[in-house]
Amino acid sequence: QVQLVESGGALAQAGDSLRLSCAASGSTFSNYRTAWFRQAPGKEREFVTIISGSGAATFYADSVKGRFTASRDNAINKVYLDMSRLRPEDTAVYYCAAVSGPILPPSSRSRTSPNSYPYWGQGTQVTVSS
Repeated sequence: QVQLVESGGALAQAGDSLRLSCAASGSTFSNYRTAWFRQAPGKEREFVTIISGSGAATFYADSVKGRFTASRDNAINKVYLDMSRLRPEDTAVYYCAAVSGPILPPSSRSRTSPNSYPYWGQGTQVTVSS
């Protein structure tokens, strides 16, 4: 099992940059592929990005491609989401999620469905004003 705690959420202006962190504990973190999701009020939880256990492979939602970057430092059991050129529509609670197995699955659905991830953090709020 792995426990996840997000941090770094804040109020930002459109065009700003933010870094979110996800700290993991309880298991060998490099054995887990890790994703970021977000959920805006009244909307379903939305996939943002996934990073492999080694950090060598990533996959992004089209809505954030080129603006957001996922990375990880397994030496300190952390995953990061660097967000740039923020937009008001990026406003949401951002969640870190993990599943055992370091390799990204070939199926897009397996990568992007919240149901694929048994471990979740509590979320961190990002609010982007125009």
